Amino acid sequence: MRIRLLMLGKTRRAEMRAVIDDYVKRIGRHSLIEVTEVRDGDAATKKLDADRAATAVLLDALGRNLDSNSFAKWIGELRDRGTRELVFVCGDADGFPATLRERVRQRISLSAMTYSHELARAMLAEQIYRAFATLRGHPYPR
Repeated sequence: MRIRLLMLGKTRRAEMRAVIDDYVKRIGRHSLIEVTEVRDGDAATKKLDADRAATAVLLDALGRNLDSNSFAKWIGELRDRGTRELVFVCGDADGFPATLRERVRQRISLSAMTYSHELARAMLAEQIYRAFATLRGHPYPR
C-alpha cells in the first residue's frame, strides 16, 4: 500500500520539516510514501480527482477518534483488503475549504485538542510510522 500525505500549504518551520522528513524516511522502510504540498484546496481536489481509486482521509478535529492501536488496526485492514493508496489530507492554518470537505467524506482526528497545522503533520507522520511498527510487532511502540 502506498501512503500519500497531501498537505495544503508548506511546512515552513525547519524543525517541523526535519521531524516529518525523519518519520517519512522511517515509514519508507515499510511502505511507499510520498509527501505532496499544494497551494490550496482547489489544487488538493485536483490531485485527488486525478486518482479516484485512492482512499482519501481528511485530518479533521471533528473526525473519528482512534487510539494508536486502533489506527494501526485500521491501516492494517485497509492494506489487507487491497487498498492501493491511502491519502491523508492535511489542512493549513485556515483548515479546509467547503469543496474539499465535500469531496473527502472520511475523516479522522488526531486529538480533541487543537494543534498547529505543522505540528499535526508531524504527529500524523509519527502515528503512521507507529502503526507500521505495531503491525510488524516492532518494539518501537512501547
